[in-house]
Amino acid sequence: MLKTHTCGELRLENAGQTVTLAGWVNRRRDQGGLIFIDLRDRWGVTQVVIDQASNPDAHQIASDSRSEFVLQVTGLVRRRPEGTDNPELETGLVEVVADKISQLNASKTPPFYIHKEEKIEEVRRMEYRYLDLRRPRMQQNIILRHRTMKFIRDYLDAQRFIEIETPILFKTTPEGAREFLVPSRYHAGKFYALAQSPQQFKQLLMVSGYERYFQIARCFRDEDLRGERQPEFTQLDLEMSFVEREDVMSLIEALMTDLVEKVSGKQLLFKPFKRLTFREAMESYGSDKPDLRYGLEAIDISDLGGKCAFPVLVSNVAEGKPVKVMRVPGAAKVSGTLLRKQAADLETLARGAGAKGLAYIALPENEAEEVKGPAAKYFTVEQKMELIQRTGAQPGDLLLFISDTRKVVYAVTDILRRTLAAQMNLGDPNILAFCWVYDFPLVEWNEDEKRWDPSHHLFTAPVWDDIQYMDSDPGRMRGQQYDLACNGYEVAGGSIRIHKADLQERILKLIGQDLEHARKMFGHLLEAFTYGVPPHGGIAWGLDRLVMLFAGEPNIREVIAFPKTQTGADIMVNAPSPAAAKQLAEVHISVVEEDIEDEEKGS
Repeated sequence: MLKTHTCGELRLENAGQTVTLAGWVNRRRDQGGLIFIDLRDRWGVTQVVIDQASNPDAHQIASDSRSEFVLQVTGLVRRRPEGTDNPELETGLVEVVADKISQLNASKTPPFYIHKEEKIEEVRRMEYRYLDLRRPRMQQNIILRHRTMKFIRDYLDAQRFIEIETPILFKTTPEGAREFLVPSRYHAGKFYALAQSPQQFKQLLMVSGYERYFQIARCFRDEDLRGERQPEFTQLDLEMSFVEREDVMSLIEALMTDLVEKVSGKQLLFKPFKRLTFREAMESYGSDKPDLRYGLEAIDISDLGGKCAFPVLVSNVAEGKPVKVMRVPGAAKVSGTLLRKQAADLETLARGAGAKGLAYIALPENEAEEVKGPAAKYFTVEQKMELIQRTGAQPGDLLLFISDTRKVVYAVTDILRRTLAAQMNLGDPNILAFCWVYDFPLVEWNEDEKRWDPSHHLFTAPVWDDIQYMDSDPGRMRGQQYDLACNGYEVAGGSIRIHKADLQERILKLIGQDLEHARKMFGHLLEAFTYGVPPHGGIAWGLDRLVMLFAGEPNIREVIAFPKTQTGADIMVNAPSPAAAKQLAEVHISVVEEDIEDEEKGS
């Protein structure tokens, strides 16, 4: 080894020892006869002192060294002189007096600082990702990711799970998300698809009798990207036999609780985790992945809306549309002009989500003053008191009225909650608010295609008591699905699966799948289901997203070593890139160049 200790290891008890360190020059301070170098590796930083008087050769090498040069230093550990301790470093009570320095490698001047945080254009960071990953924050994120993965593996091993790898090259099944296709060299005109998830394989493993399977799996989806999506991502995939929904949820909650408390450095808001039905989540928060670190619930006041003098509300209630009110604490404690501007901005958001408008009532801070806002005149004194009582409103609060179809009300509620929480800084990043959402609809009506679509995936089992509605009222069926949400993100989702071939065929028929076509797509699974399949269920975690929350980062690119940009490109290696003609010929592919001129003309 080129080092006896790491740069984060030395303490007072090492004083008097001769050690060898190796790492990068984090900072260099030249004081003439003395040069101080902060030597860095991923474990930390140690101060090295080079004295020209006692060691001119080492001093010359130190003089020639710059930031990010790679050095090997041998010297004596000593207590730092009085008054020079650095409490910000774990090694801050000691320093190494250099006896010998070797320059292992030089470095060009980096395109950005490594040793301190600064705002760097993301394109530059992606281009020099290998340097970006040297920065302490990024190294902490990657180490946190490693610790998360290791904890999961150790925990599940103790619970008698076994990790089994499944194929990445799979069969295209266009009913799911858009897939990446891989042409076959041996089979002209045919393609593999990169697996979107191990879903079918893990069910086949239950058929195979393994009972408790998991995998830290790489998955691929050719989707439009955003802060929480990448074309290739990592998930914890897990499946269990002879279980019911509660068994899976209990295991996952225990694992997640331990993981948060022992690895994440964050605090849990709910223990045990909060539970909401899909309907409860949508009615109160407008989202099936609600952020529960703050309130801003939408409270149903349809009965009051139908009795007040507000024509729009009265008409909507008569048409069966709900009336909701959202209390925004302290939002009315501003001047009239600012209040009107704030309300106008919120109305613009609401209209963008499909609403026709957004009415409000502002409660004065002084109880002697009149209630303000365009909606105030439509409610009697008694009705206003009822509103205050139901919402728990206080002086200075703002009440927002949302009324339209349920779909629009949900969308408006969600966007208002997210926007107001960001403006009011309501979501504490050190708090993790997990909640289970369950009892999702099994299928949803697709008006454009005039058919039922699965709300989760087509292998999700219905609640057993709801199978009776399959022919008469399919929309009434609930699926045995369960999602785990945290701070406004879905971090895990799973279900109890269909384990009987006849039921799977009925579901395929319900969602408009021709049985012959279904056998071409899923025949292997349907055939496997004829050989004694145990009841089974599982779940998949979005590990990138979870580590993002643990690290308090704004997007998953910050916790992935080599991510793609928002356009799916790798700037560092210039991917995707053209393939050579010989490569294309080997896989029986020809590339048709787009006619730019014709494309611009719309042809």
